[in-house]
Amino acid sequence: MSKYHTPALLDECIAALVIKEEGVYVDVTYGGGGHSKEILKNFTKGRLIAFDQDSEAIENKIEDERFTLVQQNFKYLKNFLKLHRAIPVDGILADLGISSHQINTAERGFSTRFDGPLDMRMNKEAKLSATSIVNKYSEEKLTQLFSQYGEVRNAKTLALKIVEKRAEKPIKTTQDLNSICEKLVQERKRSKYLAQVYQAIRIEVNQELEVLKDFLIQCLDVLDKNGRIAVISYHSLEDRLVKSFFKTGNFEGKLEKDFYGNIIRPLKPINNKVIVPTDEEIKRNPRARSARLRIATLN
Repeated sequence: MSKYHTPALLDECIAALVIKEEGVYVDVTYGGGGHSKEILKNFTKGRLIAFDQDSEAIENKIEDERFTLVQQNFKYLKNFLKLHRAIPVDGILADLGISSHQINTAERGFSTRFDGPLDMRMNKEAKLSATSIVNKYSEEKLTQLFSQYGEVRNAKTLALKIVEKRAEKPIKTTQDLNSICEKLVQERKRSKYLAQVYQAIRIEVNQELEVLKDFLIQCLDVLDKNGRIAVISYHSLEDRLVKSFFKTGNFEGKLEKDFYGNIIRPLKPINNKVIVPTDEEIKRNPRARSARLRIATLN
């Protein structure tokens, strides 16, 4: 299981949740179960419910009577917690992004390093894949996607090249896409550029930002008073949403104040300064380098 994914900021997440002996906790991004295993070590009579839509993650299920694993996207958080009679909860953990296992499995199409089918679906049963987007989206829609979700500077040029290439033959593999991208950027900037392009497509395939918004709003309905929420994000688009919601209660970052000048918000940020991995952790687990942890409690 450790080869599946090394959990980022593990000790910091456990500390953030302030685990109670008989508390109810939720891990909405189960993956290889690293965070879940650690949560279970910290109580004897508590309860842990985990979510993961990836069927391969379900194969890592922990056998423990205190543990329930739900094979669903965490945008259905409230529905399934209600179903399992687990509301309110004392803490929620979300480790966003993709697992090492997903990146390292060529046929999943998440990695720029391996040649495989253009897929990028976290839920392998989902209809929309990276292939559909690259081959069917209009030039205008592709431009918007690369610009908005990948912050790709030459988004318009990239979209045009993709449309031209797919007119010759369908773009079906990661190598097909890489060969288009590599001609549009200097070699020294190639890795970062490809990462931005893949990020944009992956976000669209999995509707990641919309799912994150839905999830954060639902947390307000399922958390107990003074309950904790800890979210690890890996890029600025996610982190911006989490930071704004924790700070203001909305995604636009608009502060509302009462008559006395107090900020009106359902959550109170615990750490005003984002928590990042130590140099030692990054050395041990290079994929943790972009992890950003934010913690809040329900007022």
